[in-house]
Amino acid sequence: MSDFVSSFWSYFVGVIALGGIAFCVWLLYTQRAWLKSDVKIVEETGHVWDGDLTEYNYPVPRWWTVFYLGLCVVALVVLFLYPGVGSYKGELGYTAAKQVKAEQMALNEKIKPIFERYKQMPIEQIAMDDSAREIGQRLFLNNCAQCHGSDAKGSGSFPNLTDNDWLWGGDPQHISDTITNGRHGMMPPWGAQIKPAEAADIAQYVRSLSGLASDALRVVPGKRGFDTFCVACHGAEGKGNTALGAPNLTDDVWLHGSSEASIVATILNGRVNEMPAQKGILTEDQIRMLTAWVWGLSNQPAKVAAN
Repeated sequence: MSDFVSSFWSYFVGVIALGGIAFCVWLLYTQRAWLKSDVKIVEETGHVWDGDLTEYNYPVPRWWTVFYLGLCVVALVVLFLYPGVGSYKGELGYTAAKQVKAEQMALNEKIKPIFERYKQMPIEQIAMDDSAREIGQRLFLNNCAQCHGSDAKGSGSFPNLTDNDWLWGGDPQHISDTITNGRHGMMPPWGAQIKPAEAADIAQYVRSLSGLASDALRVVPGKRGFDTFCVACHGAEGKGNTALGAPNLTDDVWLHGSSEASIVATILNGRVNEMPAQKGILTEDQIRMLTAWVWGLSNQPAKVAAN
Protein backbone atom coordinates (compact mmCIF):
# COMPACT_ATOMS: atom_id res chain seq x y z
CA MET A 1 0.00 0.00 0.00
CA SER A 2 1.27 3.46 -0.86
CA ASP A 3 2.44 5.60 2.05
CA PHE A 4 2.39 8.76 -0.09
CA VAL A 5 -0.12 10.55 2.16
CA SER A 6 0.61 8.93 5.55
CA SER A 7 1.33 5.57 7.12
CA PHE A 8 -2.08 5.47 8.82
CA TRP A 9 -3.77 3.38 6.14
CA SER A 10 -0.92 0.90 6.14
CA TYR A 11 -1.39 0.27 9.87
CA PHE A 12 -5.18 0.32 9.47
CA VAL A 13 -5.13 -2.47 6.89
CA GLY A 14 -2.63 -4.45 8.96
CA VAL A 15 -4.80 -4.23 12.07
CA ILE A 16 -7.91 -5.26 10.12
CA ALA A 17 -6.17 -8.25 8.51
CA LEU A 18 -4.42 -9.61 11.61
CA GLY A 19 -7.13 -8.51 14.04
CA GLY A 20 -9.75 -10.42 12.08
CA ILE A 21 -7.76 -13.65 12.39
CA ALA A 22 -7.07 -13.01 16.08
CA PHE A 23 -10.76 -12.43 16.71
CA CYS A 24 -11.70 -15.73 15.07
CA VAL A 25 -9.18 -17.61 17.23
CA TRP A 26 -10.38 -15.82 20.36
CA LEU A 27 -14.00 -16.61 19.56
CA LEU A 28 -13.24 -20.30 19.16
CA TYR A 29 -11.26 -20.29 22.40
CA THR A 30 -14.12 -18.78 24.38
CA GLN A 31 -16.37 -21.53 23.07
CA ARG A 32 -13.82 -24.22 23.83
CA ALA A 33 -16.28 -26.81 25.12
CA TRP A 34 -15.47 -28.62 21.88
CA LEU A 35 -12.14 -29.65 23.47
CA LYS A 36 -13.96 -32.05 25.77
CA SER A 37 -14.65 -35.27 23.99
CA ASP A 38 -17.58 -36.20 26.23
CA VAL A 39 -19.62 -33.05 25.57
CA LYS A 40 -22.82 -34.02 23.80
CA ILE A 41 -25.23 -31.42 25.09
CA VAL A 42 -28.27 -30.92 22.94
CA GLU A 43 -30.49 -28.02 23.95
CA GLU A 44 -33.95 -27.12 22.85
CA THR A 45 -34.31 -23.52 21.76
CA GLY A 46 -37.99 -23.38 22.62
CA HIS A 47 -38.95 -22.80 19.01
CA VAL A 48 -41.66 -25.19 17.80
CA TRP A 49 -43.57 -25.09 14.53
CA ASP A 50 -46.56 -27.04 13.34
CA GLY A 51 -46.99 -28.61 16.76
CA ASP A 52 -44.08 -31.05 16.66
CA LEU A 53 -41.29 -29.41 14.61
CA THR A 54 -38.71 -28.46 17.27
CA GLU A 55 -35.50 -26.45 16.80
CA TYR A 56 -32.44 -27.80 18.66
CA ASN A 57 -29.02 -26.26 19.42
CA TYR A 58 -26.34 -28.86 18.67
CA PRO A 59 -22.68 -28.27 19.64
CA VAL A 60 -20.24 -27.49 16.81
CA PRO A 61 -18.45 -30.65 15.60
CA ARG A 62 -14.80 -30.87 16.59
CA TRP A 63 -13.68 -31.51 13.01
CA TRP A 64 -15.31 -28.27 11.89
CA THR A 65 -13.55 -26.24 14.60
CA VAL A 66 -10.16 -27.81 13.83
CA PHE A 67 -10.72 -27.11 10.16
CA TYR A 68 -11.56 -23.47 10.99
CA LEU A 69 -8.39 -23.09 13.04
CA GLY A 70 -6.43 -24.59 10.18
CA LEU A 71 -7.79 -21.92 7.86
CA CYS A 72 -6.60 -19.25 10.30
CA VAL A 73 -3.11 -20.75 10.10
CA VAL A 74 -3.29 -20.77 6.30
CA ALA A 75 -4.33 -17.11 6.37
CA LEU A 76 -1.28 -16.22 8.48
CA VAL A 77 1.03 -18.09 6.11
CA VAL A 78 -0.48 -16.31 3.09
CA LEU A 79 -0.08 -12.90 4.77
CA PHE A 80 3.53 -13.79 5.55
CA LEU A 81 4.37 -14.83 1.98
CA TYR A 82 2.30 -12.31 0.02
CA PRO A 83 1.46 -8.60 0.42
CA GLY A 84 -1.69 -8.11 2.45
CA VAL A 85 -0.67 -6.47 5.71
CA GLY A 86 -0.37 -2.76 5.03
CA SER A 87 2.87 -1.84 3.29
CA TYR A 88 4.50 -5.22 4.04
CA LYS A 89 5.61 -6.61 0.65
CA GLY A 90 5.54 -10.27 1.62
CA GLU A 91 8.43 -12.73 1.87
CA LEU A 92 8.08 -13.72 -1.80
CA GLY A 93 7.95 -10.12 -3.04
CA TYR A 94 4.96 -10.92 -5.24
CA THR A 95 3.19 -8.17 -7.20
CA ALA A 96 0.53 -8.34 -9.90
CA ALA A 97 2.83 -6.30 -12.15
CA LYS A 98 5.58 -8.93 -11.87
CA GLN A 99 3.09 -11.66 -12.70
CA VAL A 100 1.85 -9.83 -15.79
CA LYS A 101 5.44 -9.17 -16.88
CA ALA A 102 6.36 -12.83 -16.48
CA GLU A 103 3.30 -13.90 -18.48
CA GLN A 104 4.15 -11.40 -21.22
CA MET A 105 7.73 -12.70 -21.42
CA ALA A 106 6.49 -16.29 -21.65
CA LEU A 107 4.06 -15.35 -24.41
CA ASN A 108 6.72 -13.40 -26.33
CA GLU A 109 9.05 -16.40 -26.21
CA LYS A 110 6.25 -18.62 -27.48
CA ILE A 111 5.45 -16.43 -30.50
CA LYS A 112 9.05 -15.44 -31.26
CA PRO A 113 9.45 -18.01 -34.08
CA ILE A 114 6.59 -16.36 -35.98
CA PHE A 115 8.65 -13.20 -36.46
CA GLU A 116 11.94 -14.89 -37.42
CA ARG A 117 11.26 -14.83 -41.17
CA TYR A 118 10.72 -11.05 -41.07
CA LYS A 119 13.80 -10.13 -39.02
CA GLN A 120 16.01 -9.25 -41.98
CA MET A 121 13.26 -7.82 -44.19
CA PRO A 122 13.05 -4.04 -44.64
CA ILE A 123 9.82 -2.43 -43.52
CA GLU A 124 8.71 -1.78 -47.10
CA GLN A 125 9.01 -5.46 -47.95
CA ILE A 126 7.19 -6.56 -44.80
CA ALA A 127 4.35 -4.22 -45.77
CA MET A 128 3.88 -6.19 -49.01
CA ASP A 129 3.61 -9.58 -47.27
CA ASP A 130 0.01 -10.73 -46.76
CA SER A 131 0.75 -12.72 -43.60
CA ALA A 132 2.73 -9.85 -42.12
CA ARG A 133 -0.11 -7.43 -42.82
CA GLU A 134 -2.54 -9.70 -40.98
CA ILE A 135 -0.23 -9.77 -37.96
CA GLY A 136 0.24 -5.99 -38.12
CA GLN A 137 -3.50 -5.42 -38.33
CA ARG A 138 -4.15 -7.60 -35.27
CA LEU A 139 -1.49 -5.69 -33.34
CA PHE A 140 -3.11 -2.42 -34.40
CA LEU A 141 -6.60 -3.53 -33.38
CA ASN A 142 -5.33 -4.69 -29.98
CA ASN A 143 -3.15 -1.68 -29.17
CA CYS A 144 -4.05 1.32 -31.35
CA ALA A 145 -7.68 1.13 -32.47
CA GLN A 146 -8.92 2.56 -29.17
CA CYS A 147 -7.64 5.98 -30.25
CA HIS A 148 -7.19 5.82 -34.02
CA GLY A 149 -10.30 3.71 -34.75
CA SER A 150 -10.52 0.21 -36.20
CA ASP A 151 -10.18 1.69 -39.70
CA ALA A 152 -7.18 3.82 -38.62
CA LYS A 153 -8.92 6.98 -39.81
CA GLY A 154 -8.78 8.60 -36.40
CA SER A 155 -11.23 11.07 -34.88
CA GLY A 156 -11.13 14.43 -33.12
CA SER A 157 -7.65 14.86 -31.56
CA PHE A 158 -6.50 11.47 -32.92
CA PRO A 159 -4.68 11.52 -36.30
CA ASN A 160 -5.87 9.75 -39.42
CA LEU A 161 -3.17 7.24 -40.34
CA THR A 162 -4.41 6.61 -43.88
CA ASP A 163 -4.08 10.05 -45.49
CA ASN A 164 -0.29 10.45 -45.76
CA ASP A 165 -0.39 13.54 -43.54
CA TRP A 166 2.13 13.06 -40.73
CA LEU A 167 2.83 15.28 -37.75
CA TRP A 168 6.15 13.60 -36.94
CA GLY A 169 7.10 12.15 -40.32
CA GLY A 170 5.66 9.25 -42.28
CA ASP A 171 8.72 7.25 -43.33
CA PRO A 172 9.23 3.84 -41.68
CA GLN A 173 11.89 5.07 -39.27
CA HIS A 174 9.77 7.97 -37.97
CA ILE A 175 6.71 5.75 -37.60
CA SER A 176 8.79 3.20 -35.70
CA ASP A 177 10.18 5.92 -33.42
CA THR A 178 6.65 7.20 -32.75
CA ILE A 179 5.35 3.75 -31.82
CA THR A 180 8.42 2.87 -29.76
CA ASN A 181 8.96 6.06 -27.77
CA GLY A 182 5.63 7.83 -28.10
CA ARG A 183 5.14 11.52 -28.85
CA HIS A 184 4.17 14.52 -26.76
CA GLY A 185 2.87 17.33 -28.95
CA MET A 186 2.02 20.71 -27.48
CA MET A 187 0.61 23.86 -29.00
CA PRO A 188 1.36 26.58 -26.42
CA PRO A 189 -1.53 28.82 -25.29
CA TRP A 190 -1.28 32.40 -26.54
CA GLY A 191 -4.19 33.82 -24.58
CA ALA A 192 -1.89 36.05 -22.51
CA GLN A 193 -0.29 37.63 -25.61
CA ILE A 194 -3.06 37.58 -28.21
CA LYS A 195 -6.50 39.15 -27.88
CA PRO A 196 -9.54 37.14 -29.05
CA ALA A 197 -10.12 39.52 -31.97
CA GLU A 198 -6.51 39.11 -33.11
CA ALA A 199 -6.81 35.35 -32.77
CA ALA A 200 -9.91 35.46 -34.96
CA ASP A 201 -7.96 37.31 -37.66
CA ILE A 202 -5.15 34.75 -37.48
CA ALA A 203 -7.80 32.01 -37.78
CA GLN A 204 -9.07 33.61 -41.00
CA TYR A 205 -5.55 33.65 -42.43
CA VAL A 206 -4.95 30.03 -41.41
CA ARG A 207 -8.22 29.01 -43.09
CA SER A 208 -7.11 30.79 -46.26
CA LEU A 209 -3.88 28.74 -46.33
CA SER A 210 -5.84 25.54 -46.95
CA GLY A 211 -8.34 27.07 -49.35
CA LEU A 212 -11.23 27.36 -46.91
CA ALA A 213 -13.66 30.28 -47.01
CA SER A 214 -12.11 33.32 -45.33
CA ASP A 215 -12.65 37.06 -44.94
CA ALA A 216 -10.13 38.79 -47.23
CA LEU A 217 -10.14 41.95 -45.10
CA ARG A 218 -9.20 40.03 -41.99
CA VAL A 219 -6.65 37.82 -43.70
CA VAL A 220 -4.13 40.72 -43.99
CA PRO A 221 -3.93 41.53 -40.24
CA GLY A 222 -4.21 37.81 -39.58
CA LYS A 223 -1.03 37.19 -41.58
CA ARG A 224 0.81 39.79 -39.52
CA GLY A 225 -0.23 37.98 -36.33
CA PHE A 226 0.74 34.64 -37.85
CA ASP A 227 4.19 35.96 -38.80
CA THR A 228 4.64 37.23 -35.26
CA PHE A 229 3.51 34.24 -33.22
CA CYS A 230 3.24 31.15 -35.42
CA VAL A 231 6.08 30.97 -37.95
CA ALA A 232 8.59 29.64 -35.42
CA CYS A 233 6.80 26.26 -35.42
CA HIS A 234 4.61 26.19 -38.52
CA GLY A 235 7.06 27.92 -40.88
CA ALA A 236 6.67 31.03 -42.99
CA GLU A 237 4.47 29.18 -45.48
CA GLY A 238 2.49 27.36 -42.79
CA LYS A 239 3.64 23.92 -43.92
CA GLY A 240 4.61 22.78 -40.44
CA ASN A 241 7.68 21.09 -39.02
CA THR A 242 7.82 17.33 -38.43
CA ALA A 243 10.75 17.77 -36.05
CA LEU A 244 8.42 19.61 -33.67
CA GLY A 245 5.19 17.82 -34.53
CA ALA A 246 3.81 21.13 -35.83
CA PRO A 247 1.03 20.39 -38.36
CA ASN A 248 0.91 21.52 -41.96
CA LEU A 249 -1.76 24.22 -42.14
CA THR A 250 -2.03 24.24 -45.92
CA ASP A 251 -3.40 20.73 -46.62
CA ASP A 252 -6.95 21.00 -45.22
CA VAL A 253 -6.32 18.25 -42.66
CA TRP A 254 -7.52 19.33 -39.23
CA LEU A 255 -6.97 17.46 -35.99
CA HIS A 256 -9.12 19.73 -33.83
CA GLY A 257 -11.51 21.24 -36.35
CA SER A 258 -11.26 23.91 -39.07
CA SER A 259 -13.96 26.35 -37.96
CA GLU A 260 -12.93 29.80 -36.83
CA ALA A 261 -14.10 29.02 -33.29
CA SER A 262 -11.99 25.83 -33.14
CA ILE A 263 -8.88 27.55 -34.46
CA VAL A 264 -9.34 30.49 -32.08
CA ALA A 265 -9.71 28.08 -29.15
CA THR A 266 -6.49 26.36 -30.22
CA ILE A 267 -4.61 29.67 -30.45
CA LEU A 268 -5.81 31.05 -27.14
CA ASN A 269 -5.89 27.87 -25.03
CA GLY A 270 -3.29 25.69 -26.74
CA ARG A 271 -3.50 21.94 -27.29
CA VAL A 272 -1.75 18.98 -25.70
CA ASN A 273 -1.71 15.57 -27.38
CA GLU A 274 0.20 12.51 -26.25
CA MET A 275 0.93 9.26 -28.04
CA PRO A 276 1.93 6.72 -25.35
CA ALA A 277 5.17 4.79 -25.83
CA GLN A 278 4.69 1.12 -26.70
CA LYS A 279 8.23 -0.12 -26.03
CA GLY A 280 7.20 -1.49 -22.66
CA ILE A 281 4.19 -3.27 -24.14
CA LEU A 282 5.28 -4.54 -27.56
CA THR A 283 8.49 -6.34 -28.50
CA GLU A 284 10.87 -4.96 -31.12
CA ASP A 285 9.59 -7.54 -33.63
CA GLN A 286 5.98 -6.58 -32.98
CA ILE A 287 6.79 -2.89 -33.41
CA ARG A 288 8.37 -3.62 -36.79
CA MET A 289 5.25 -5.50 -37.93
CA LEU A 290 3.00 -2.72 -36.70
CA THR A 291 5.21 -0.09 -38.36
CA ALA A 292 4.98 -1.92 -41.68
CA TRP A 293 1.19 -2.14 -41.48
CA VAL A 294 0.74 1.53 -40.59
CA TRP A 295 3.22 2.63 -43.27
CA GLY A 296 1.37 0.50 -45.82
CA LEU A 297 -1.94 2.24 -45.11
CA SER A 298 -0.85 5.39 -46.92
CA ASN A 299 1.80 3.99 -49.25
CA GLN A 300 -0.14 1.24 -51.05
CA PRO A 301 2.53 -1.51 -51.04
CA ALA A 302 1.33 -3.00 -54.32
CA LYS A 303 2.11 0.22 -56.15
CA VAL A 304 5.42 0.60 -54.36
CA ALA A 305 6.39 -2.90 -55.49
CA ALA A 306 5.44 -2.11 -59.08
CA ASN A 307 7.71 0.93 -59.07
